[in-house]
Amino acid sequence: MTTTPKHDERVANLTFASVYPHYLTKVEKKGRTKAELHLVIEWLTSFNDNKLQELIDDKVTFKTFFEKAKLNPNAKLIKGVICGYRIKDIETQLTREVRYLDKLVDELSKGRKMEKILRTT
Repeated sequence: MTTTPKHDERVANLTFASVYPHYLTKVEKKGRTKAELHLVIEWLTSFNDNKLQELIDDKVTFKTFFEKAKLNPNAKLIKGVICGYRIKDIETQLTREVRYLDKLVDELSKGRKMEKILRTT
């Protein structure tokens, strides 16, 4: 299933600050920590805690969030289905990048080992 232009636009205009609390709640409910969530986000985007907080405070959209990010070269190793979409089939780069983040958060909340989430082994 591919995304539609309307879907891609909606994803681009979502603010990271509006989604971040949901990521945090999701991982904490499953016994993971804010520090682990931040580690996963930093691995994908290169944003440290201070930069992440600045982006949250500035209420940047996902479009701006990923324009500022330095995506990890191993992000292409993130595979599978998230939100009903097979990641490799998502043609719009921004939507694919947002789904990379969603997939990492999902893996974290499901108890996957950090070295697997960060694609180090």
